Amino acid sequence: MILFSFFGSLMLAGIVAVLFERWGWSHNGIVPSVLITFGAVLVLYFLRSLFGLSFGSPGVDAIIGSAAALILIPTEVAYRRKQKRDRR
Repeated sequence: MILFSFFGSLMLAGIVAVLFERWGWSHNGIVPSVLITFGAVLVLYFLRSLFGLSFGSPGVDAIIGSAAALILIPTEVAYRRKQKRDRR
């Protein structure tokens, strides 16, 4: 049962990363966004399993952690880089 919640959390993180990129909320690219969200989900999953800290079910933790990581990672730098590349 533990593996299902772990891999399900990673799947949700990937979905959130792709949706954030498609909707234009982050400008990192799909692969970097997926890696960022995977890291956030791993941290939250380990906090849940080691210390019992969570926001709710593992799926809710994955969605909140993924969204928070993509918002907190400085996407403005990537946005400026994209703008500079488009001007050329």
